Amino acid sequence: MAKLRRETHPGMTETSSLRLRAAWLYYNQGMTQKDVAERLGVSRSTVIRMLDEAMKRSEVQIWINAGIDDCLSLAARLEQAYGLDEAIVVPEPRDGKAEALAQSVGLALGQFLSEVIHDGMTIGVGWGRTMTASLSSFRPPRRSDCKVVSLLGGIVAVHQTNPIDYTWRLASQFGAECYLFLAPLLVDSVATKQALIEKCGLKAIYDLAEQMDLAVVSCGDIGQRSTSLSEGFISKTELEELVAAGCVCDTMFNFLDTEGRSVDHPINERVMSVDLDTLKKAKHIVLSSGGAHRALAIRATIRRIGCNTLITDEGAARELLTISD
Repeated sequence: MAKLRRETHPGMTETSSLRLRAAWLYYNQGMTQKDVAERLGVSRSTVIRMLDEAMKRSEVQIWINAGIDDCLSLAARLEQAYGLDEAIVVPEPRDGKAEALAQSVGLALGQFLSEVIHDGMTIGVGWGRTMTASLSSFRPPRRSDCKVVSLLGGIVAVHQTNPIDYTWRLASQFGAECYLFLAPLLVDSVATKQALIEKCGLKAIYDLAEQMDLAVVSCGDIGQRSTSLSEGFISKTELEELVAAGCVCDTMFNFLDTEGRSVDHPINERVMSVDLDTLKKAKHIVLSSGGAHRALAIRATIRRIGCNTLITDEGAARELLTISD
């Protein structure tokens, strides 16, 4: 897999750099706005505007939180333990709720994607609350000849985490061609799945997935808090059957055991998604998910498809290091 580090792309603008320096001095060093203005050689009103802009861009929430040294240490240890090109660890939200976790990790994902996407890329995307949250901090420059490809089907009812909606919104923000996986997330039989792929125009999606420069996915745990259950994509009975079969992970609605193998359950045969063995061929894979309760799911996903860049939070990072082989 090819490395894709942000250092290989154009750095931040002088304005962005100055804004982050102002935020760091004010929030982490405890300097007054007047002191920051004198240090940077700008007016106090300029400092106020920069701090306001940093808040609107969520830069303060991600990068200026206390404990950043711990996050950097955890990131370095994750890179070594799991053979990653890069790990990005964000501070754990105080309340630890699912929405707060998704927001924190998603904001880091949005910033990362803003910096690494360049002209001519084919980008495959999955789904989840974390990925939806990334849109609020995704501010890339306009790019040319890019394609964004949805890697799994959608749902009829409007949900916060509809994969088709996420693909469209992401592509629209930097002017990319958008390829939607226009099929249900789950079908009634393998025969229906094959017919949709071969006879209803979905083969183009599968062909593009074979040549992805960048794949961006998330994963979820299996339990009462799982997105698949809470959003009504699977029933409680199906959840119990999956758990009995050894499932610990939902990656693009593919249900995996601790080793990253697909569990023996019919639902895995009926999901409308690009095969995970195809996904692992992408030149660079970004996995974004947070929460200590998802550590087993993250590890299972890495074992199945690999990972170049992992974006997560402190809680998940510590647990991942505890269970690393």
